[in-house]
Amino acid sequence: MTTVLISGASVAGPALAWFLRRDGHRVTVVERAPELRDAGYAVDFRGAALDVLAEMEILDEVRSHRTRMAGTTLLAEDGSVTGELPASAFGGDLEVPKRALTRILHRVTDAEFLFGDTITALVQHDGRVTASFEHAPTRDFDLVVGADGVRSAVRRIAFPGVDPLEHLGMSGAGFTTDNHFGLDRRGLLQPGAGRAIFALCAGDPARMTVSLSFATSSAELDRRDRAVQEAAVRAAFADHPWPATRRLLSEMTAADDFYFASACQVHLDSWSTGRVVLLGDAGYCAAPTSGMGTSQALIGASTLARCLAEADGDHTAAFDRYEKEMRPYVTANQTLGREAVSSFGG
Repeated sequence: MTTVLISGASVAGPALAWFLRRDGHRVTVVERAPELRDAGYAVDFRGAALDVLAEMEILDEVRSHRTRMAGTTLLAEDGSVTGELPASAFGGDLEVPKRALTRILHRVTDAEFLFGDTITALVQHDGRVTASFEHAPTRDFDLVVGADGVRSAVRRIAFPGVDPLEHLGMSGAGFTTDNHFGLDRRGLLQPGAGRAIFALCAGDPARMTVSLSFATSSAELDRRDRAVQEAAVRAAFADHPWPATRRLLSEMTAADDFYFASACQVHLDSWSTGRVVLLGDAGYCAAPTSGMGTSQALIGASTLARCLAEADGDHTAAFDRYEKEMRPYVTANQTLGREAVSSFGG
């Protein structure tokens, strides 16, 4: 029985854990957050990702949480209506709140979960990897998988000195607030020169999710504290002509679920080194603007598990095949991510 350590309990990690447990492996999932994360917008699934959900026997349950978004209204900077986008523009073939998806994946995944902890060191040997943790005792595993997002701790440890992040020129803040726009499973998008406002109500009719995005030259703000990030958002929208913008900026400060991130992609020559392999955003993030992050995570998890099963214990062959199969799909999605950024801000 192979022992596998997976870092990251969002989507890619638990999905891979499910497949590996089905195939008879012993799996441990470590997650820095103290519990399952509730943050995050709705996530959508496209194409073959639905087949992965079906294989996991959770497609019907996931569908029961669909947002049923009706579309997005396009606004000029003065608030006047300029057009309409169909629900498929953002929602793919199926869209659900991310909170619902992560809870379903956690419930069906029969693995050991270590919350509130993170990997601090990895030492590779001929037949194992010794993993050190911030809190848990040091342990040996046959394989280690980094599924811990665009700023992956596993990638930083296993690929020292490598900076694979490509900043796409856009950053933004997200938060939820009262639904004072009266949205009913709809969105509002106001693209402008170098900035954009997006608001949507996908579930609770009393609440809406807001994103304030703007042009940036680097992802440096991601590493700064909230006060600095908020100041940057305010500066970007200080002269915005829409009267509602001032209220949104005030609500941003009051929000207890404020989130800030930059649109970045991850580019690596190889997604594995020895017995360590990367999965999802940690290895090949296509940027949120691609709309393919969740689908890529699920398809990557299914592909990696299948390659491991077919390689009959040869992890090197499995990792090589996994990368060969996934590269064309990832390259196409990263192209989508770059194209979306170039058009998003007007």
